[in-house]
Amino acid sequence: MSISKIRGYFYKVAKYLGDIQAIQKALKKGDLRPIITRILRRIYGKIASKGMGKIK
Repeated sequence: MSISKIRGYFYKVAKYLGDIQAIQKALKKGDLRPIITRILRRIYGKIASKGMGKIK
């Protein structure tokens, strides 16, 4: 297994851990803002990724 594949797995795990963390914060605060912020960041990340792909 290459370092690149291992790194890819870590990124996937980290992504979902961030989602879980946002849910935990929302439950602790009793507010949906952490979840909404997380969703918006994921959307902005996808838009930025597609934009960077067009630069190549």
